[in-house]
Amino acid sequence: MRLILHPNFIQFQSELTRFINDFASEGVLFGDGNRNKIKLFELNGETINIKSFKVPNLINQVAYKFFRKSKARRSYEFANRLIEYGIGTPQPIAFSESFSLIGIQKSFYISEHLQADLTYRELVEIPTYTDHETILRQFVQFSFRLHEKGIEFLDHSPGNTLIKKTADGQYSFYLVDLNRMNFQVEMDIERRMKNLSRLTPKTEMIAIMSDEYSKLYGRSYEVVYERMHFYTDEFQEKYHRKRRLKSQFQFWK
Repeated sequence: MRLILHPNFIQFQSELTRFINDFASEGVLFGDGNRNKIKLFELNGETINIKSFKVPNLINQVAYKFFRKSKARRSYEFANRLIEYGIGTPQPIAFSESFSLIGIQKSFYISEHLQADLTYRELVEIPTYTDHETILRQFVQFSFRLHEKGIEFLDHSPGNTLIKKTADGQYSFYLVDLNRMNFQVEMDIERRMKNLSRLTPKTEMIAIMSDEYSKLYGRSYEVVYERMHFYTDEFQEKYHRKRRLKSQFQFWK
């Protein structure tokens, strides 16, 4: 096993190594853990978040050892890059990888555990949420900053943005689940709108998001709304088609 630590956390190497070695039996499970598993641990009086990635299939085990960076390593490196760009994400602490002769086996990403007030998902599921439109517009402003910096967050979906209310009544946004990102990308309107397509199927939310984005982008509301709606519909169609096919192939369960 190798453990790569952020310079600010070198002094905690022994504790972090122990957490990883005891991950199966220690820590508090966070979330359902159906695919990857997240547990919470206490480090120096603070709660940290350790994400254990599922062992990939044989082909990807080889790929992650010889040809591609692991999901844990990418999460760590992308978190550091986001912070360099001034984009919110929980403080990265370390990542760990272990390999067999064939390929990668276990891998972990360790970060600060951020206590959020909500995620974007609550805006979709609770239309009466306090400050709903204000939060939604500030989320669009956050997403626009990402695009202007050439950052394409490929998992820009409802559960992957944590939202905290600040002391001045504004809202701060933090990206999680970071292993799929592109940097220094030329973000034209098609790529921008497609990047927002996984967030909500609700027309009323798309209308507000389009209104705010068009003001920031200097394009007409009609153009932004049409392209955002187009890519949202395209994503929803693919998503529901995939679910129908899955249910047909698993009808015996």
